[in-house]
Amino acid sequence: MTTPSSGSVEPGRGKRLPADPANDGSEGAPRSSVRVAEQVEIYDTTLRDGSQLEGISFTVEDKLKIARQLDRLGVHYIEGGWPGANPKDDEFFRRAADELKLENSTFVAFGSTRRPRGRIDQDQTLQNLISAGTKVVCIVGKCWDYHVTEALRVELEEGVAMVRDSVEFLVANGLEVMYDAEHVFDGYRNNPEFSMQVLEAAAVAGASRLVLCDTNGGSLPSQVRDTVGEIVDYFGGDVGIGVHLHDDTACGVANALAGVEGGAIQVQGTINGYGERTGNCNLVPIIGNLSLKMGIETIPAENMVHLTSVANQIAEIANFTPDPQQAYVGASAFAHKAGLHTSAIARRPDAYEHIDPKTVGNQARFVVSEMAGKAGIEIRANEIGIELDPTATSEVIDILKRLEHEGYQFEVADASFELLLRGAAGWNQPYFELESFRISTQHRSGSNARAWNDIAVEMETEATVKLRVDGERVAAIGEGNGPVDALHEALSEAIGARYPAFDDIKLTDYKVRVLDTSAGTEAVTRVLIDMTNGVERWTTIGVSENIVEASWQALVDGIVFGLLHAPTT
Repeated sequence: MTTPSSGSVEPGRGKRLPADPANDGSEGAPRSSVRVAEQVEIYDTTLRDGSQLEGISFTVEDKLKIARQLDRLGVHYIEGGWPGANPKDDEFFRRAADELKLENSTFVAFGSTRRPRGRIDQDQTLQNLISAGTKVVCIVGKCWDYHVTEALRVELEEGVAMVRDSVEFLVANGLEVMYDAEHVFDGYRNNPEFSMQVLEAAAVAGASRLVLCDTNGGSLPSQVRDTVGEIVDYFGGDVGIGVHLHDDTACGVANALAGVEGGAIQVQGTINGYGERTGNCNLVPIIGNLSLKMGIETIPAENMVHLTSVANQIAEIANFTPDPQQAYVGASAFAHKAGLHTSAIARRPDAYEHIDPKTVGNQARFVVSEMAGKAGIEIRANEIGIELDPTATSEVIDILKRLEHEGYQFEVADASFELLLRGAAGWNQPYFELESFRISTQHRSGSNARAWNDIAVEMETEATVKLRVDGERVAAIGEGNGPVDALHEALSEAIGARYPAFDDIKLTDYKVRVLDTSAGTEAVTRVLIDMTNGVERWTTIGVSENIVEASWQALVDGIVFGLLHAPTT
C-alpha cells in the first residue's frame, strides 16, 4: 500500500481517490471490482450505543442478561462498553470476568485513541482497555479532517499519529484491535486523501478491522456502497473492512446491506435498532436479510430460530414495548387481516409470506376484524380447538362487524376474541355470574397525600361485587388504587379461594382511548388490559360510554381467560 501524501492535504479539500487506475471519476468508469463476502461478522453494540437511546438505562444486571441473550443468538462480537468511563461500566467488566461465560461470542472493550499530543504510555483510556481483560478492543478515532482541525484543534499529522500510535501500542500489548473510523463517510466525501491516510495508518499499525462509521447517519445506500467499495479495493484484502451505520435517514438497514455489497465483512449495530437520536442500524433485519435473502452466513444457521425471542427479551430488559411491525420478529410481521389473504393462506401458507415464520422463531397470526372472511374465522377457531358450524361462523362475522362498529378492536385483543368464539360454539364460562358491582371513591385530606394547588388530598376507592358462584350468592369488598384495582381485589376476595390460579393472574398494562373526542365526557371509551400468569400473556378489551363499565368488561375477560388457561401442575 502506498500512503497518500500528507503535505498537500488541506481541510475540506481534495479529490476522490479512484478505486483503481482505470477509474478516474469519469462517467462510465467501473465503480469497484469488489466481491461480496460469503460470511459477514455481526458485531453488537447494544450495551454501549444502544444504551444511548433516550429512555434506556441499563443496570449492570441488565447488561449481563443482554450479553447472555446475544451469546445465545450467536453474534460474533459483543461490545460491553467503555471501561473507565463510568462506575457502571467498570463494575460490569469486573463482574463479566467471572459471571459472563460466553459460548459463541467474543467480548470486546471499547475506547478511544490517545489524547491529542499526549504520551502513549501515560494515556489512561488505553490503560483501561488493557486492564479490561478482553482479548479484543475497539477504539474510535477521527477520520474527517474537519473534526481534527476544528474539534480536536490539532494539525492533520497529529490526527493521523493519534490513531497510528494507539493501535500500535494496544497491539504491542497483545490485543486484537479494531479501529472505528469516526465520520469517515463525511470525511471521504470532502477530503479522501486524509481519510485514507488515517485508515492506512491504522492498518499498518496492526488493526484487524477498519470499521467505516457513518457517525452523523446522513449517508444514503449508493454513497455507502461506493465508498466502501473504493476503500475495499484500495486495501486489496490486506485488512477486513466493517461498517457502523446510524438511522438518521431511515436507511440504516439499507446502508448496512449496501456496505456488504461494497465488500464489508463486518456490520456493527444494535438489536432492535436502539441508539442515539433515531437509533443505530437494526441487526435484527440485517441478520435476516443477509442470511435468508442474500445467502450470506451471519449467525449460526441453527440459531436463527432464536431471533424473535432474543429481540423480545432485550426489549423487555430495556423496558421498551417490542415493535409489533418490526420485520421478521414483530408480532404483526406475519399477521394476516384481509379476508383475501387468509383464505389463500388457508390453502397455501406461502401465498402471502416471504419466509416461513418459524425460521426466525415467529409465527403466523390470523387477525380478526370486520375485514375477516369465513376462512380467517375458521383458521383461528381451529388453532384454539373450537368447532364452528357454518351458521355459527356467519354469526361470528356479523357480531364482529357490529362490535367493531361500536369501537371494539379484536385484532389487539386475542383473549377476548377467543372467548367470543367459545361463546358462539355454545360455551358459557363456569366460574361466576355477575349480579352487580358498585364503586365508591372518597376524597379526603391526609398527611400522606399529594400536594396540588396547596391542598393535600387522599383518594380511597372501594369496590363491592355480588356474584353467583355454583348457585351460591357471594358478596365481597375490595379496596385498591383506583376502580380497576379495587374490582380486582373484590373478585379475588370473592372467588380466589375457589380458584387458586386466580392468585397468579396479574394485570401488567392498562390503556384507555377515547373514541369520539367530540362527545366530550359522554364519549365512548375503549379499554385494553394486558395480563399474565407468569407463563403466557394475553390482552382483553372493553368498550362503553362508562369507563368503569369498559374496564369491568376487559377485567372479567382477562380473569376468565386466565382461569381457563391456568397452567396444570
